[in-house]
Amino acid sequence: MIVGEALAVFLENLKVRVAFGVISIHNMPILDAIHRRGAIRFVPARSEAGAINMADACARVGASLGVALSSTGTAAGNACGAMVEALSAGTPLLHLTGQIDSPYLDRGLGTLHEAPRQLEMLRAVSKSAYRISSSSEVFQVLKQAAREALTAPTGPVSVEIPIDIQQQEMAAGDFTPFTVAPALPAEDPVNRLAKRLSRARRPLLWLGGGARHAGDAVRKLVEQGFGVVTSVQGRGILPEDHPMTLGAFNVSPAVEAFYGTCDALLVAGSRLRSNETLGYRLKLPRPLYRIDADAKRADHPYPAEIFVRGDCRLALEMLASRLSLAVDADFSRNVSQAREKAEAQARAALGPYEALVDELQRLAGRDFIWVRDVTVANSTWGNRLLRIYGPRDGVHALGGGIGQGLQMALGAALAAPGRKVVCLAGDGGLAVNLGELGTAIQEKADILLVVMNDRGYGVIRNIQDAQYGGRRCYADLATPDFGLLAGAYELPFFRVKDRDAFKSALEAAFAVKGPVLVEVDMNSVGPYATAFAGPPVRKDAALT
Repeated sequence: MIVGEALAVFLENLKVRVAFGVISIHNMPILDAIHRRGAIRFVPARSEAGAINMADACARVGASLGVALSSTGTAAGNACGAMVEALSAGTPLLHLTGQIDSPYLDRGLGTLHEAPRQLEMLRAVSKSAYRISSSSEVFQVLKQAAREALTAPTGPVSVEIPIDIQQQEMAAGDFTPFTVAPALPAEDPVNRLAKRLSRARRPLLWLGGGARHAGDAVRKLVEQGFGVVTSVQGRGILPEDHPMTLGAFNVSPAVEAFYGTCDALLVAGSRLRSNETLGYRLKLPRPLYRIDADAKRADHPYPAEIFVRGDCRLALEMLASRLSLAVDADFSRNVSQAREKAEAQARAALGPYEALVDELQRLAGRDFIWVRDVTVANSTWGNRLLRIYGPRDGVHALGGGIGQGLQMALGAALAAPGRKVVCLAGDGGLAVNLGELGTAIQEKADILLVVMNDRGYGVIRNIQDAQYGGRRCYADLATPDFGLLAGAYELPFFRVKDRDAFKSALEAAFAVKGPVLVEVDMNSVGPYATAFAGPPVRKDAALT
């Protein structure tokens, strides 16, 4: 077989079910093989960035390896912004990209589609990046790349394959991927952690995305008396209607006050990122302990008294088997009270959009996937207030980049066929990759797209009002008539112009099987009760 087909066979052996990309003369040998073999569904995105975002969300929801293909040069460059998002989220993703003919590589001859230092560019936005320089390297490089992507801390890995090598014949080889074993925690730090935690009477567990596979172990600790709070990436590890979870209300004033009553905090699989700790100034419980597969997490603005390096699931299971707690009798009631206060504080900011939240929750029920772009609505309520119930049921742009929601919704829908995907986006963010609406329609993805339309960058306006004396500039956008746009695509469409219309519009939209667009005309519905002007950061307090 030729190298292009060998790549297709290798992906099949990795159990890849869906791949995403943009076809080009520099990846056609691979895509022709995928097409002929028929084992992998290939989704032709409208942009390389869109393809990476789709593969990213597909991996997050499907707990699998995401796969995306791009061409070389400008196309590989187009993929880089989305690669930064996958890197920020720690998504296991294999990015296969073409390259010019190998005799002309790195010579600066002006070869068509050449990007000088492309491999360096990919290394900057990937966990690691490789070039296949001969057909004899194919299996070794691909196996190593896949293993690196899937080894915690997981992340995207790029492999570039020159077009002449893709077309070369090669001898059959071993297509079996390398095994990926979780990092086994050492006994001694886990034993020390269990001994210290056994003294706690009001222990709290902070869960991040690195603990999404540790649900059973988390429940054992909760049964022993632990309360839970999560990062946005750790949502749903414990269902968000459980009485012992604070959800992702991690920086709520009510929850920060509650932290002061706790006597231990165990952080599992979370980076304690700046935007979820008030710029590393959130007053967290002490003593603080950490479990993480990444040794770099031991060196953090929040120092850990005990650091356990290893897989979160294994470490938490070991801890649960060694731990015996005598928790204060009123602790569980206090957790619920703090959650109720945090939700009340969040609802007070919504104004007319409280009805939107309630109707989405009612109609979506418990079995849905909640995908969000960066928008005022997500920061105000999407990241925390709308409840989700599974560790793979929430997807958002973790790196803070705008315009990735629709593509992520498509990847999520193809990772979980038969489940409804609800996607929240703003008009400004949707415009960044509006062409991917055609991809969603072409693939018949079951996506309910809610577009919050304020005809511009709402959060930028709010920041300008709060920090720049109300001098607004460059934030107003020419926005399409979404009804006409939907009509051009023959896409079911509903427009909401007042709060009383949320119920009927959403009921009709949820009844649609396949893509549907709901526009919320925010200029007609009205403003939020409290303007959101960027992530909260505490600047006047010492680091704690």
